[in-house]
Amino acid sequence: MIAWPDLPTHHDWLQRELVRLLGFGRELPAAGGGAAWLDDDGHPDASQPVQTWITARTVHVYSLATMLGEPGASAIADAALAGLTGPLHDDEHGGWFADAGPGRDEGTKACYDHAFVVLAASTATLAERPGARALLDEALETWLTRFWDDEAGMCVDTWDRTFTTLDAYRGVNGNMHSVEAMLAAYDVTEDRAWLERAARICTNVVAHASAGDWRIPEHYDADWTPQPELNADKPGDKFKPYGATIGHGLEWARLLLHVEAAGGEVPGGGLEAAAALFERAVADGWAADGAPGFVYTTDWSGQPVVHDRMHWVIAEATAAAAALYRRTGDEQYGAAYARWWDYAEQHVLDRERGSWHHQLDRDNQPAATVWPGKADLYHAVQSVLIPRLPLTPAIGLAVARGLVA
Repeated sequence: MIAWPDLPTHHDWLQRELVRLLGFGRELPAAGGGAAWLDDDGHPDASQPVQTWITARTVHVYSLATMLGEPGASAIADAALAGLTGPLHDDEHGGWFADAGPGRDEGTKACYDHAFVVLAASTATLAERPGARALLDEALETWLTRFWDDEAGMCVDTWDRTFTTLDAYRGVNGNMHSVEAMLAAYDVTEDRAWLERAARICTNVVAHASAGDWRIPEHYDADWTPQPELNADKPGDKFKPYGATIGHGLEWARLLLHVEAAGGEVPGGGLEAAAALFERAVADGWAADGAPGFVYTTDWSGQPVVHDRMHWVIAEATAAAAALYRRTGDEQYGAAYARWWDYAEQHVLDRERGSWHHQLDRDNQPAATVWPGKADLYHAVQSVLIPRLPLTPAIGLAVARGLVA
């Protein structure tokens, strides 16, 4: 039997799902620039401010859609881009606010947000969106001077608004998305230094993960000493959950393969570590409490902590399985890929109201304790593109070159 990642008919299914997802996001543009947080029906949620990470992801997704020939996509990309060059940008001190509008958070500037600005600007540049290249140049300069710690080979996490005071917290989440952003920037700028920085981050993360039976420590102090008990009192935190985050193990596995394919120097060539991260995440996370689906987090012995199922985790699971299958041809990855898409179709894809349920409880019923509504399309859209793309170049350039199978 031909594995699903190789089936043209499955690729057709992925394309139909892509079109369905893009249709759900038609109301993303926010008045004055930027992208709204969408509710369960695809309407802007007025209780949520316009946020930089949502806006940047929207620029990225609809720039991809523009290059794929989706009518109307360029207008959405441009409207979101106007948020990054307008109300979300700090004209006084540089960089980007966390959000815009009344009562916005002017106290912090995060690596996580700025990594997504780099990704957005890279993809928008490839899509030839007005102002995108200037945005990319500024975003790369800001990221390099403010967030890159060359001595550590990692990114720092959070500054105050004036870039005067650096928070002592260090985290892997911002670094993970920085790797993705740097791969995109490398493709656009052809500056190998961005690939080398991405490889250095991967090397450090692999070293920490391998020392912990391939469970990735997420949180660190200013000296990059792991803080394994951080947020034990609030384990379901949206961006800094306690314990090992299953979806991040899967996402790092895929990113290692992208860095390896691009020519980055990764321990063991990338594949060995990617396979180990994938195996640990699946063993700990899949149906860990007897019900299908990936639990959100586990403790350091692999026992579930937060049992809820997040949509982005199954998206990263299918993408990682597809990448490992593409790299190895091993049928176990193709079988896992098919099993998880079956699960997604049964439980995660919302055929009635659109898009994907962003959070399910341990019984696979919709929940909203961590992720109310259906904030954006980034993870879902990438999950239906990655199985149809080579491991390198990164998604944006691969789409620009017409490499979608």
